[in-house]
Amino acid sequence: MDENNYINGNGNWTFFSNYAHVLVCLAHKPQPTARQMALQVGITERAVQRILARLIEAGVISVEKAGRRNRYTIHRDRRLRHQLESHRTIGEFIQLIDNEDQAGE
Repeated sequence: MDENNYINGNGNWTFFSNYAHVLVCLAHKPQPTARQMALQVGITERAVQRILARLIEAGVISVEKAGRRNRYTIHRDRRLRHQLESHRTIGEFIQLIDNEDQAGE
């Protein structure tokens, strides 16, 4: 297997879901627009809105108005949902992916 093909994402799969990618976007910037996240993740704004709604419904994040924008808070103490990862928290996942852990309570 060619390492460049692997690193450059050739193929239609990634290790993490769009949910994980949206969560990482929120960790970087707690007040992003759906458009900004859509561009970063590579999905539609509507898909981002659906993911955000489901993350809110699951108690993974909460949202409050901050002027004209939404401010998202990540509940880092929540456990991951799948039985293979349920011994880990969302905060541990974010720390693993984003060593800088820049923002997003």
